[in-house]
Amino acid sequence: MKKSYYPTILYLEDGTNFKGWSFTNSHISFGEVVFNTGMTGYQEIMTDPSYKGQIMTFTYPEIGNTGLNKGDNESNTIHVKGIVSKNICYYPSNWRSKISLKDYLLKNNIPHIFGIDTRRLTKHLRNHGAMNGCISSKILDINTLNTMIQKSPLMAGLDLVNQVTVNKAYKYIAQEYSNKVYSYINYKLTKQVSSPINIVLIDFGVKNNILLRLVHYGCKINILPAKSTLKNILSYKPDGIILSNGPGDPSAIDYGINTIKKVIYFTNIPIFGICMGHQIISLALGGSTFKLKFGHRGINHPSGINQNAEITSQNHGFAVNMKSIPNNAVIITHFNLNDTTIAGIRHSNKPIFSVQYHPEASPGPHDSDYLFKSFIHLVELINLPHIQNTKQIDSK
Repeated sequence: MKKSYYPTILYLEDGTNFKGWSFTNSHISFGEVVFNTGMTGYQEIMTDPSYKGQIMTFTYPEIGNTGLNKGDNESNTIHVKGIVSKNICYYPSNWRSKISLKDYLLKNNIPHIFGIDTRRLTKHLRNHGAMNGCISSKILDINTLNTMIQKSPLMAGLDLVNQVTVNKAYKYIAQEYSNKVYSYINYKLTKQVSSPINIVLIDFGVKNNILLRLVHYGCKINILPAKSTLKNILSYKPDGIILSNGPGDPSAIDYGINTIKKVIYFTNIPIFGICMGHQIISLALGGSTFKLKFGHRGINHPSGINQNAEITSQNHGFAVNMKSIPNNAVIITHFNLNDTTIAGIRHSNKPIFSVQYHPEASPGPHDSDYLFKSFIHLVELINLPHIQNTKQIDSK
């Protein structure tokens, strides 16, 4: 294999820079530089809409070992602004691998830099906070990059949901490969009864695996744009509503916040919020959010309360301000046990709950998958006898 390396620079807005290499000399990309501590999941991360506008640093020293395949994408688009790695594997080894990471980066024109000290970079971001930066193999002059980076928008106050949400509503149908992909980890999709649960999902940047988990539990899913109105939502006569994950500053999504306020006030429809959806619910209930210093991004974050903990997959740069939560309406159900920020809430008298982390956990442990089942049970309780029992049918 012919290996062509080109000098590349990672430049941060505070003037710190790292020199490394890339497989092309034509890239320059700006974004918020963050880090993920997961040992796996690089394919899911690159295609996760929640990472829109971000340059991802992988703390695991070598990525690409298992290659990439057609089944693990979380969306149909590359959302990261670039990736940073210490090493990149040239020769992947996995029975599902279809392409190497190097070829994937070149094929999809993804800005990248490798050969740098990612441990030093991560410690810098932990000490000084996530910040804007750029990956450039096209321009290597620091003064020029410094001038350009000052024009990059800050993540705080930025609405990125509008760039990743669907343009029009559609009905989700699981891809044929889903049964094959999930069968080897006992996630085979269940057969559905004649009257599946009718779910409306508000798309703030949804991951494919959230949809697959809902299908697994016998849901019929209508995916609606983030700017859908209360009238639009109610026209689908939903049994339950899911508010998905998504990128950017939740406080900037005023259209979503205002709509969910109306849904909460005028209806009794069960709502389950995930990540961005959790923040939207909190804001709709009168809370506020703040930007974390360097965010929570990884697959081993402990969350829980009262001696109960689960290991969770997390990906967010904002959190709900604990002092802003109205005590008369909201009960905290989970804390992030690393820093005690709010990780889960439920409404005191409405069928509404949410978590800051990702119960679909792709990648990550499946400790939190019970939340989907809890939501389905809640929907059934609220809607009985309208909904037929959607328990899994034995397929003997």
